[in-house]
Amino acid sequence: MISAWSAISPFGLDAVAFAEGVQGGRRPADCAVPGFDTREVLGRKGTRTMDRVTALAVATAKPLVEGLGDETALVLGTNVSSVKSSMDFARDTLTEEKPFYVDAGRFPNAVLNCAAAQCAIWHTLKGPNATVSGGRATGLLALNYARRLHRSGRATGAVLCGATEELTEERSWLELKDASSPLSEGCAMFLLERDGPGQAEVLAVEFGVCSDLTQAGGVLRRCVDRAFASSDAEPESLWLIVGSGGEGEDLDGIPAKRLCVTDLVGDTFAASSAFGIATVLALAEAERRDGTALVTAVDRDGVVGCALLRLTGEGTR
Repeated sequence: MISAWSAISPFGLDAVAFAEGVQGGRRPADCAVPGFDTREVLGRKGTRTMDRVTALAVATAKPLVEGLGDETALVLGTNVSSVKSSMDFARDTLTEEKPFYVDAGRFPNAVLNCAAAQCAIWHTLKGPNATVSGGRATGLLALNYARRLHRSGRATGAVLCGATEELTEERSWLELKDASSPLSEGCAMFLLERDGPGQAEVLAVEFGVCSDLTQAGGVLRRCVDRAFASSDAEPESLWLIVGSGGEGEDLDGIPAKRLCVTDLVGDTFAASSAFGIATVLALAEAERRDGTALVTAVDRDGVVGCALLRLTGEGTR
């Protein structure tokens, strides 16, 4: 059960700003997170070498961890951690007087699990800690991993899951030629608990792969069919479908309201499906919706996925 959520996005520094922005239905002109300065948001202590993608994750987790036990687990999705940190570190080996004259304190930022590790350190989370990476499907992969931690008994308490992405010049150099929407950044996280009240129950998370993106639509349709078949939900109960901006996410013939997260917040890539889930929760809360909702993702490398959520009509944050 998703009992709470948090987001830092181009709409602002909290979930309230994100919800208001999504309800307005208009993408911000500037897709960078406004007013996000690491030292101002998190303080000066321990942030000298912290990169932006990690800072976004640490700050997003902060309102969710209050009151949680230290056995809380964390599953965080990212693309390649910080592209800027990796490029800066590699550049220093070429431009400094000696190849080993580098700032060793910045090396951890180039490691994939840096953001998840820093979240655990900052918020004293001692449960299982994992990092996943799967392009636009990253948020769904993190959600599925969190469910598996509960089902296997590896996580005995709550599980935080979500995904983070940064907007830097270095990422723009790599991504701009493939981007169909303005590049963006942010982080969305969710608190999963075994029991108790919440805003949405995760009924199913399904994945597939395709070797050619022209096949993505058919693969996604089969994922959706399996999601409904494995749950007790009926397709007629579907209220909303939120896509992540990939190819083949149309799902023609399914009667439901449709949104694309890139139209709302820009291309957050690794965080796109996490923002898709946040969009469902924000709109469901505003309209006190029940029924079901679907979040889909198709990555350019062929990872296809969907999450089927049952909405309770309850508000949370």
